[in-house]
Amino acid sequence: MMLVIDVTKGMQTQSAECLVIGQIACQKMVVVLNKIDLLPEGKRQAAIEKMTKKMQKTLENTKFHGCPVVPVAAKPGGPEAPETVTPLGVSELIEVLKSQAYLPTRDPSGPFLMAVDHCFSIKGQGTVMTGTVLSGSVNVGDSLEIPALKVTKKVKSMQMFHTPVTYAMQGDRVGICVTQFDPKLLERGLVCTPESLLTIHAAVVSLRKIQYFRGALQTKAKFHITVGHETVMARVMFFSPAPADFSKDCPENVFDFEKEYLYQDEYLYKDLKSAEENKENEEAGEAQLPRQQWALLEFEKPVTCPKLCLVIGSKLDTDIHANTCRLAFHGVLLQGMEDKNYADTFLPKLKVYKLKHKEGQVERIIDDYSVIGRSLFKKETNIHIFVGLKVKLSTGEEGVIEGGFGQSGKFKIRIPDGLNPDTKALLAATSKKKSKAGKGDKEDERSKVDSAQPVNISLLFKRYVFDAQKRMIQS
Repeated sequence: MMLVIDVTKGMQTQSAECLVIGQIACQKMVVVLNKIDLLPEGKRQAAIEKMTKKMQKTLENTKFHGCPVVPVAAKPGGPEAPETVTPLGVSELIEVLKSQAYLPTRDPSGPFLMAVDHCFSIKGQGTVMTGTVLSGSVNVGDSLEIPALKVTKKVKSMQMFHTPVTYAMQGDRVGICVTQFDPKLLERGLVCTPESLLTIHAAVVSLRKIQYFRGALQTKAKFHITVGHETVMARVMFFSPAPADFSKDCPENVFDFEKEYLYQDEYLYKDLKSAEENKENEEAGEAQLPRQQWALLEFEKPVTCPKLCLVIGSKLDTDIHANTCRLAFHGVLLQGMEDKNYADTFLPKLKVYKLKHKEGQVERIIDDYSVIGRSLFKKETNIHIFVGLKVKLSTGEEGVIEGGFGQSGKFKIRIPDGLNPDTKALLAATSKKKSKAGKGDKEDERSKVDSAQPVNISLLFKRYVFDAQKRMIQS
């Protein structure tokens, strides 16, 4: 990657965003300080050295620390200058690029995928698509699919840098000639082995928040999602492992549909401002953050992309002059959903649950094994759907909801092991105070009742987000 910086301005908001993308997508970088011709000659060297130091400081905590910084003037005098003007520093830049260049390992196996950046016709030959082979290999005579158009064509001939070839593989720049195809239909995009790319309406991705993005990543929010060679709007839903698995390592690039996941209102992360507070919480033994989190992305229009491709989520509608990072998160696409009706056919397989917690109080005792509860449900709630669910009293007893009691949302709880003597005494005292307060209607009696410790009822259950029957599950 070459990060080009205007030497008179230094890092701008967009330069910083490019740096963030570089950290996600690249392994090596060269910084180019451009427009050095705008610096007065007497002060030029000092200004270049100052900006070089500033850039090195900026990159100190990134994977690009210590990378080369090269001063140039690509076109001294600006766009209006005559073509005869010699660029400054460009030959030095070429030498640096040569020294930094390396040959990545190339793999011809797997499906063919090529990013097309130009498409044009040659009279008497056909239509040529030029681009870079991203994966796999291709031979003359092979069939190729243009997935965006659902069109399949045969490779008539190929060229690399004006030389005819019969074979190309991952990493090659190649022009592929096909017949009977209108070049106006494809300016840029992807071509591939037939049926090897997914066109998806939704996806499960593993992700990480970009630390420079200010503010929370909230479920149900919309983000610009860059995936494959497209950027589309999508609604997100964040989820994490069940709390017991927060500290466990998850296998990379795999999503397990057999496991259960916890719904999150927003992506969980350590806010830099509250780092001290987090430290205190950790020392106090409070729950750590999960090692991995995921999101369900629901696209506004279908996208075509390979599995395990890079995903970047952004808020591109943020004001560009606001001096804030618009890139919010990045991740890997683990599972795409091709069915348009994925909400009915696919999402029920995704076991994301919400933890529900309801609190009420014991109204009075019926006998040693039964109590009446209140304030757990609204008057209009259908209590029958809660029958059989377990509850716990604040005094330690466990019970089961047996049914409604009267018309005001009260309900009956059976305590299979019976009430503790202490609980009975506490409830009896509360009842007496209530009756006294009712008769005497004195202020001090009322305050005594209010201060009497009520016996609370806790109802805990799980509800799966994509369960059409909205069942309540208790472990």
